[in-house]
Amino acid sequence: MTKGAKIIIGILLLLLVGAVTYYLTVLRFERVSYYGSEYDESEVAVEESCNVMGVNLHGEIFTYVPYENEDGDYASSENILSYLQEIEESPEYESIKAVLIEIDSYGGSPVASEELANKIKDYKLPVIAMVREGATSGAYWVASASDRIFASKMSDIGSIGVTMSYLDDSKLNEKEGYTWNSLSTGKFKDSGSEQKPLTKEERALFERDLNIIHEQFVKAVAENRGMSEEKVRELADGSSMLGEMALEKGLIDEIGFIEEVEEYIKIKYGIEPEICW
Repeated sequence: MTKGAKIIIGILLLLLVGAVTYYLTVLRFERVSYYGSEYDESEVAVEESCNVMGVNLHGEIFTYVPYENEDGDYASSENILSYLQEIEESPEYESIKAVLIEIDSYGGSPVASEELANKIKDYKLPVIAMVREGATSGAYWVASASDRIFASKMSDIGSIGVTMSYLDDSKLNEKEGYTWNSLSTGKFKDSGSEQKPLTKEERALFERDLNIIHEQFVKAVAENRGMSEEKVRELADGSSMLGEMALEKGLIDEIGFIEEVEEYIKIKYGIEPEICW
């Protein structure tokens, strides 16, 4: 073989590699905006064979995450809701038959948790929750709305309760010679300031709101899990439990990891699960 022929063959091989690469990265995959925003780490490629969409609920739950905190371990209901809405409505997701939400969170905002739970509860596609380290407080509220909950025997589950606890610095301020000057209109405007003691009336106001949120939490879990409110209320002391006990108490459905989740999807929905994250 002449030197010229070898060069031509080499060029043809390079062109072939380039064509295959272009097919895999451009034609075969569609680039979509993960969580409805445009930052690099959150973009995912939806493969043609993908039929289950994975959603991560990791870290503390907020309604939105301020720009300066985007690199922290937070979950934004605003972003996740936008992503779930896109899966429901976009033709790009027509192949998706179920959503898998991976939860590793110990709660957060009651409003954000309720938003996500309500969306999942009424979602047009089946939603399966897979708990990693934990799904407690607001994160359990979200998980309870899914069609099926999987967790490890050692996952932390539950903590059906509400807290507004904070550190009171007033005695330290007094010791250091600092004086709190209250300049507020309205008797309760500066309630909960860590710079002053909490009065009995202020405590009563906070406990009133805590009880309202707690009652809503209990009702939501009872409805989502098909349990009586009395049964949930017995468990709603703010404590959490490991996965095995959570299964016994009816807070989760199965013990398992991704393998068990995939087997469930295969049997329940008659598809060989191909999960895209």
